[in-house]
Amino acid sequence: MKKVGWLAALAALVLAVGCMGVVFAEIIPPYEPGQQIGYPAVVLCETLTLREKPSFSSRTVKTLQYGDMPIVIGADLPAGPKTENGFVYCTLGDSEDSPCGWINASYLAINPAWYVTGRETAVYAWNDTAAPKVALLDKGTRLPILKEEGDWYVISLRGAAGWIHK
Repeated sequence: MKKVGWLAALAALVLAVGCMGVVFAEIIPPYEPGQQIGYPAVVLCETLTLREKPSFSSRTVKTLQYGDMPIVIGADLPAGPKTENGFVYCTLGDSEDSPCGWINASYLAINPAWYVTGRETAVYAWNDTAAPKVALLDKGTRLPILKEEGDWYVISLRGAAGWIHK
């Protein structure tokens, strides 16, 4: 009986040590209100135009790419960003000469939480592990979380959405 107790304790220790340090993902939460002047955003489509005025016909200041991170100025979170004609005012850096302008808010995730993979991670077409895999992410990949639903995260994946099991 003593031998069985020691074996059980050893098995529990091996299991505990084996599980230590195993990190599947890190979730980086969004910024809390009042922590900074603006809020980081991330471009969710292939290209997005920073414009001089809040209008589609306004002059282009710069074209942004998927994953670029403008800073939304004048956001009153959690109430949301102040919009004008569906556009938000942004800057592309923190220096005085950084380009500033208006971006269509429909194509930005403003102040998102981030999913950082701790190992190779499957992305599914919908919230079912039997669904087709649409991507396999490398360890250390960082993607914005669009939504949390039950045991799943919906993440932005190069202009599309994918599901990652928690």
